Amino acid sequence: MNGADALAAALEAEYAAIFGYGVVGAHLDDNGMAVARAAEAAHRDRRDAVSLRIIAANATPAPARAAYALPFPVADGPSALKLAVALEEGAAGAWRQALAATAGDDRKLALQALMACAVQATRWRALAGIKPLTIAFPGTTTS
Repeated sequence: MNGADALAAALEAEYAAIFGYGVVGAHLDDNGMAVARAAEAAHRDRRDAVSLRIIAANATPAPARAAYALPFPVADGPSALKLAVALEEGAAGAWRQALAATAGDDRKLALQALMACAVQATRWRALAGIKPLTIAFPGTTTS
């Protein structure tokens, strides 16, 4: 995968995370919703940053889809927390691939995004009571 393709895949993962957080937030209490809003805002910021990089490379960022398939049904708080972990792990996987395919400032963005997703996934695992709280290689596996 080349750098442009990796950034396009990372953008798609950010779109999916933003969509998914709409589902997550609908099933959480006020404290959980505050965490979800902050996480969604971080994904929106990364979406904007990677879109600008794609534009700077004289390409057009793909638009978000109208909807994204969820990996499992979400009907309550526990399943919403599990989805939040999955969203972060999915985004981490895309950014991990981008890290390997990019250089310079694009690679710095990919590294920062990978770390942010790994940290947020750990926060969600803690709230959900999922063990272990961390995984050895973020972006390579899902809970």
